Amino acid sequence: MPLFCLHCLDKKDGGAALRAATRSAHLEWVAGNGPAVRMAGPLLADDGETMIGSVFLLQADSLDAAKAFSAADPYSKAGVFGEVRINEVRWAIGEGKPA
Repeated sequence: MPLFCLHCLDKKDGGAALRAATRSAHLEWVAGNGPAVRMAGPLLADDGETMIGSVFLLQADSLDAAKAFSAADPYSKAGVFGEVRINEVRWAIGEGKPA
């Protein structure tokens, strides 16, 4: 099954407040997607503390399925993200590489 990288940057105006208000719903939703989410976590600012976005490594049947996953994220629904990029990835090196 293909892998997709979702690189999601919070919008600059109000993104942080929306992220904080929606975080628990987002985390619950991600956890409910089981093994399809191979890796996920916040993107951090240079200070190493401030969350400025999210990244996912997602197994999905197609680019359209990855886009639908992204659209269903409570962060997306709340308007947290100003930019979302979704690209197919080939896992070449690293522990956990799919067979």
